Amino acid sequence: MRWVVIEDLDEFLGVAGTFLHSRPVLHTVPLTVTETLRVRGPQAYGAEAPVFGVLEAEGAVRGAWFCTPPYRLTLTPLAVAETEEGVMLEALAEQLAGLGHALPGVSAEQPTAAAFAEAWQRRTGAKAELCQRQRLYRLGELTPPSPMPQGRARVAGARDRELLVRWHEEFAEAVGNVAAGDAESWADARIRYGGVVLWETPDGVPVSMAGTHPMVAGQVRVAPVYTPAGLRGRGYAGAATVEASRGALAAGAQDVLLFTDLANSTSNGLYRRVGYRGVAEFEVYDFLG
Repeated sequence: MRWVVIEDLDEFLGVAGTFLHSRPVLHTVPLTVTETLRVRGPQAYGAEAPVFGVLEAEGAVRGAWFCTPPYRLTLTPLAVAETEEGVMLEALAEQLAGLGHALPGVSAEQPTAAAFAEAWQRRTGAKAELCQRQRLYRLGELTPPSPMPQGRARVAGARDRELLVRWHEEFAEAVGNVAAGDAESWADARIRYGGVVLWETPDGVPVSMAGTHPMVAGQVRVAPVYTPAGLRGRGYAGAATVEASRGALAAGAQDVLLFTDLANSTSNGLYRRVGYRGVAEFEVYDFLG
């Protein structure tokens, strides 16, 4: 087995595409990020070019990673024996450190994230600090809240651009600035493909939003979901999420997914009530020093 670094997106998709599509739920992040890069170009997440890699064994891909600087490394679960995983993650840490990649952190399914964080810490001396535990949810039977809050849903359009930019910035600040990409390009892209559902009051005032990534490999991931602080606790986020999820199903999605911060019991309870069920747990580490 060996890790291969790939700098070209098309080459990476040619090598790793079948592997990524083989488990679209667990691979939702690399699938949606590479689709964004394909559509919006290599600077979609920042000025520095993204870099990719695969774990090859006997002519097959057994794992993949990508990094869109200045954001964290994202790793897929490795399709190898448990006894081999630690060895291969140690090898990846050695390779990336040797190439001079200064990683700010890692995000992956829990066992993979923890093992790579330990390997990177040993290899570089950087402190690996766990900053978030996440749960990946998949929609089962959509169950709208009863009663729904007063108001209605609509897809955000060009007239909502300023609002989307502001809410994206507020969301990024609320979650610790982990949202990728600048707010204006994010808003423009979402408006182009109808990727944000707004919930508005009966008099037409938007009070919450639920975004969706474009469908890829039969899955749509809901993100971000945001309600301004002064409007929370009224059911608006649940209503927006339900309508975004309904739209994804109507568009033909086989799986509708979302991530939550496990420290936020309110959002986890909300998503379970409307029909989402846990699939896997992920961890996010920052590398300090």
